[in-house]
Amino acid sequence: MSEPPGPEDRTGNGTGGVRWRRFALLTVPAVAVTAGLGIALAQGALAASFAVSGQQFKVSASSLEGEGFAQYGSVDVNAREELIPVAVTAIREAKLHNLCQSVVTTLPVVGDISLNLTAGKKAPVEASNLFVDATQLSGDAVFSNIEIGRDASTLDKGPAEAQGMQDLFAQQADTVSITDLHQTAWATNAGTFKLSGLSMNISKGKKECF
Repeated sequence: MSEPPGPEDRTGNGTGGVRWRRFALLTVPAVAVTAGLGIALAQGALAASFAVSGQQFKVSASSLEGEGFAQYGSVDVNAREELIPVAVTAIREAKLHNLCQSVVTTLPVVGDISLNLTAGKKAPVEASNLFVDATQLSGDAVFSNIEIGRDASTLDKGPAEAQGMQDLFAQQADTVSITDLHQTAWATNAGTFKLSGLSMNISKGKKECF
């Protein structure tokens, strides 16, 4: 007859006890990942420069021209301290034509309320050290001197702060040009953001850039 399991394997004498060795094997990787994200957040390696809202917004432009492009995966954090995976697009100097930004909020009784911002219809919108934390991007893109598959911690063509965590996938290029840009994002920040011909309005119903 086989010997009964020892105290290191179970709690109590019943057959429904917890197998502590197996439990440890399952939980150690999760704890290590959480600790790693915490350390990275403290060191500024994640995209969370501020707590993001619970709403994504949409951005469109007829064209974008940028110098110093970098893109890498990262994580945002909301006010509930939940982690949100994002793709960070960072551009050292950017110009956008026919910029549109929209967000829809649903309120009790009132229903959908849309906030729309437009700019850059005549003179382009200009931004320096632009960071966009996005979950979706589409358009027709052209890159010059692109590097695909570079370690995110070694990026050097975008803004100085545009670096991700070591061993993660990233790409960068000297310049980028995108036409018919459509993007869904959690956050945008920039060193400077010059919006020529700015117009903002709020209206009932769902009115989005795309």
